[in-house]
Amino acid sequence: MSSVPERDDLDDDYKWDLESIYATDEDWEAAFDDLQSKLDDLEAYEGRLTEDGDTLLEALELRDDIYRQAEKVSSYARMRSDEDTRDQEYQALRARGASLMADVSSATSYFDPELQDCTREELQSMVESTEGLEEYEHYFDDVLRMKPHTRSAEVEELLSDLSEVFGAPSDAYNMLTDADLEFPTVEKPDGDAVEISQANLTKLLKHQDREFRETVHEEFYETIGDVRNTIGSTMKSQMKKDVKLAEARNYDTAREAALDGSNIPTDVYDNLVDTVDDNLDKLHRHADLKREALGVDELKMWDLYMPIVDSESPEVTYDEAKEHVVEAVAPLGEDYQDRVREGLESNWVDVYENRGKRSGAYSGGTYDTQPFILMNYQDDISSMFTLAHELGHSLHSQYTSDEQPYVYSQYEIFVAEVASTVNEALLVNHLLDTVEDEHFRRHILNEYLERFRSTLYRQTLFADVEQRLHELTEEGEALTPDRIDEVYGERKRAYYEPADVDEHITREWMRIPHFYYNFYVFQYSTGISAAVALVQDILEEGQPAADRYLEFLERGSSEYPLELLRHAGVDMSTSEPIERALSVYDDYLGEAEDLV
Repeated sequence: MSSVPERDDLDDDYKWDLESIYATDEDWEAAFDDLQSKLDDLEAYEGRLTEDGDTLLEALELRDDIYRQAEKVSSYARMRSDEDTRDQEYQALRARGASLMADVSSATSYFDPELQDCTREELQSMVESTEGLEEYEHYFDDVLRMKPHTRSAEVEELLSDLSEVFGAPSDAYNMLTDADLEFPTVEKPDGDAVEISQANLTKLLKHQDREFRETVHEEFYETIGDVRNTIGSTMKSQMKKDVKLAEARNYDTAREAALDGSNIPTDVYDNLVDTVDDNLDKLHRHADLKREALGVDELKMWDLYMPIVDSESPEVTYDEAKEHVVEAVAPLGEDYQDRVREGLESNWVDVYENRGKRSGAYSGGTYDTQPFILMNYQDDISSMFTLAHELGHSLHSQYTSDEQPYVYSQYEIFVAEVASTVNEALLVNHLLDTVEDEHFRRHILNEYLERFRSTLYRQTLFADVEQRLHELTEEGEALTPDRIDEVYGERKRAYYEPADVDEHITREWMRIPHFYYNFYVFQYSTGISAAVALVQDILEEGQPAADRYLEFLERGSSEYPLELLRHAGVDMSTSEPIERALSVYDDYLGEAEDLV
């Protein structure tokens, strides 16, 4: 029987090195206590933050120091909990870390309102007269920009105090789907039994046996359907929370509030959804290609993940994947390549799935730590691309931390997905250029088409649904599970018009954690669009384009996202990068049709 191992059964070489943050949990406790004692120091500046430049600089430096320490404390606790979400001790640590971050946020909540009591001229005068304050000029601009949506110090403190509570829908959803919900074990065609999980679902839906895929599809959605009302409740609460917080900050819509923090106009969102909607014919072409490749009369939802080649994906071990990724990023220069190589040999990555481990993948760490990557590696091509993806995030963080002060180290999510997708595009280019094995090449081509389908189209579908659900909430309509099914099903049918969209797949929203991220997913789609353009420039121009890209990574959040991307060479306020990416997708579809 194929089963998910316990964490203790995994080799330490394939686990991340959280001891590099705190050698023991006792050290974490000491850091936690030390940080709590420092919070009182912030009170000394409340009400006098901007009395002069020196006072302002002292307060900002103290605030940054406290946040840096708090991020280490909370990040360590969160990653320990993610190792095994069943572990009650680390769940408690995670909760304490989140609570501490909420305390820090509350203790610093007076900063923005007091800064906004100043005029731009008054702040500029302090900058000019106080050495060190010039570092915060862009930060001051951003704070003053948000003045219409910042409440009184008292209200801001209340909202900060409630930040932990606001995360309850997401926390409940994650606990349910990662820790409490048990999926069934199914028998494979060869007689082996395999336990379905959130992490291996996609891999199982790539199995050559169609009847087995159908069984996995039905068993998974029947099981998650048993908690339909619970997940529907967490989704409804998430949407209401987003809407109420937007109202509290004087925004007309939840989407406007979510995008304004990054200074992204809602037109960018609409432009993405509309452009993709106008190009659904390319996705329909891909669906028809899958149907032809599979030799079936009608494409079913359990066929969507199947490759357009008539064999199972070749095995790619983790060590092989590391070699491919290191070689692929060579166009970005020796420094970037060396950083990737060093990270892969320094326990950045927690590689394999274990029982209770958080599903999916992410890049973590803080300004003062090495990067960390959580994966659930499955020894396949898709996992290799995920490794490249998360390394893009990690290198972005590392370059930013090396070149920017802490205040600009938290780059916006809008640009974060660019770095990850650049790595993916470089990987496919490298593999198609260097791998001679035709079987492997066909699967690489298929994988890249799937990346386009799942990133540019699928995430835009999610973004479209997310916006519609928020609009219904803003209009006062109750979001029942049936209503969410209806909205999701209508969009799914439009996107996959040539296929049979069954009732089970209308519940797919129940397994998507990104619906709890407050208008996050559209940035995957804008990210791949920008990344395709950047990689084409890097491969055509060479080092000058690579240098522009590395400078983009180094700038962190020292400028607004759209400006950062314009300096790198793409303008996301237009549809041009999206259409360019869709054109590349169309070209690869043509190559794939020749193969089929």
